[in-house]
Amino acid sequence: MTLPFNPYQEIASIAARHAGAEGEFRTAIESLGISRRHTPSAPCHGSYRPCIAIVIQGAKSLRLGTDVINYGAGDYLLTSLDLPVIWRVVEASAEVPHFCLTLGINSEKVLELLSRADIPRPIAQGPGRGIAVNVATPEFLDAAVRLLRLLDRPKDIAAMAPLIEQEILYRVLTGPDGGRLINIAVADSHGNRIARAIAWLRQHFASSLRIEDLAEQVNMSVSSFHHHFKSITAMTPVQYQKQLRLHEARRLMLVERLDAGTAGHRVGYQSPSQFSREYSRIYGLSPARDMEAAREPVERT
Repeated sequence: MTLPFNPYQEIASIAARHAGAEGEFRTAIESLGISRRHTPSAPCHGSYRPCIAIVIQGAKSLRLGTDVINYGAGDYLLTSLDLPVIWRVVEASAEVPHFCLTLGINSEKVLELLSRADIPRPIAQGPGRGIAVNVATPEFLDAAVRLLRLLDRPKDIAAMAPLIEQEILYRVLTGPDGGRLINIAVADSHGNRIARAIAWLRQHFASSLRIEDLAEQVNMSVSSFHHHFKSITAMTPVQYQKQLRLHEARRLMLVERLDAGTAGHRVGYQSPSQFSREYSRIYGLSPARDMEAAREPVERT
């Protein structure tokens, strides 16, 4: 399929109107977000939820465990389950801002589409990483343009957006890495069991973790649980929990202005020195110095 127009130019034009400044913007389409950046960014720690993210201009880089993934204009990132990552914008300018569209993935909609469409199931094997990058096809871009156009026709959103979102999801499911998403969505697959374990970790990250109990909870042997968890997330369950704890502790210090000792204890650390040591290893600064650096630009304005 060859498009008779430049989809990136049109999408960037629409995105610029609906994301006038820098930052992350929700749109009138509930599951659609727009990110706009005018300069390369410092590394940012956060969590990616299940989504499809297509870069329209500029480029990004993210780190999942020890993996580094780079993607730019024309690429889409598929995130099939909740994953703590470190990301940064590596290519952006005032003249050519970085634009990224993010479309949230609903597992129930994935299953509903799988029940109706003739989409081949992946060959039984390991589910692979929970994140993958692919080049957007002309069919994918055509649907993305039509979805963005709805932002200028808000009365059409309720009727048309769900149909176009389903089309985009279909393009992803039938694409090179659709099997990753299918493995997470289908009940009793290894990917689905790991997704359930991750949901438990997100809800109970401050609790003590016994791998044997969590493996039993998702009906897996300890060795199989370890293997598939690391295959999908590029980290062990303990490392995953540690990232969740430290990200939440940083949020508590930055947003709620808790001191390091209180924040560390709130997320499950019994030893302040251990908290400070692991925090410094992840963020490159002690909690006190990191907060000083993070607050300084705000307090100067």
